[in-house]
Amino acid sequence: MINTDPPLPAIARPNMRPTVRFLLGHPAHFIALGGGSGLAPIAPGTVGTLWAWLTFLLLDLFLSPVALAGVIAAALLIGWWACTVTARNMGLADSSHIVWDEVVAFWIVLWLLLPASLAWQALAFALFRFFDAVKFGPMAWADRQFKGFGPRGGFGIMLDDLLAAFCTLLVLALWTFIQS
Repeated sequence: MINTDPPLPAIARPNMRPTVRFLLGHPAHFIALGGGSGLAPIAPGTVGTLWAWLTFLLLDLFLSPVALAGVIAAALLIGWWACTVTARNMGLADSSHIVWDEVVAFWIVLWLLLPASLAWQALAFALFRFFDAVKFGPMAWADRQFKGFGPRGGFGIMLDDLLAAFCTLLVLALWTFIQS
């Protein structure tokens, strides 16, 4: 069978672990790898989510909720592009080192959750990491349906984490409802 896929760029190596050089080699890589948080050798998704938590709390000090919504909307669109480019350049459809999907999805959770106590934020963090790591139900469906190296693949990278954020918010809302 003849391979009709376009060749990957020279920088791509399937199953590569990104380096600082790769991170700084293209703006999309810097974004998709969460400004470097995705370079963590262990649990890059967790490190990326922690980075998201910290950066959101900093943004929340200076931006109104409406401005934060604008930042999140822009981050979704820019992230789609960045994840698409970075996945293609890495030669992996959804590398665990691509963490921008965790960043934006957790920003959404915090944007809808705050003001909340540190304990509620920590619970949201734990639930989000659980749903993102286990990938059952809607997250598994999105992960299977949107694989590849084009815009569809970049969308899929973002979508399963958005669904993990939705499940996190749903559990927190149900818990709040039950408690009242």
